[in-house]
Amino acid sequence: MTAKKLKRSVTLSGHRTSISLETEFWRALAEIAAETKRPLARLIDEVDKREGRDKNLSSALRVFVLAHYRAKRG
Repeated sequence: MTAKKLKRSVTLSGHRTSISLETEFWRALAEIAAETKRPLARLIDEVDKREGRDKNLSSALRVFVLAHYRAKRG
């Protein structure tokens, strides 16, 4: 089974960039943004600015989503 990737453009620190993620990750990021009452672009920008994050933003976002849901599990 191959997950469908969606490419979206966002503005980070005043610069437009494209991010390609699987549909499930976009949905999870939107859920986290709503849960934390932050716009999706701001959440992505915060992940982008994290110290020690992977150079690949798409990978960093996937790891962020995984860590978020693992932390919720306890």
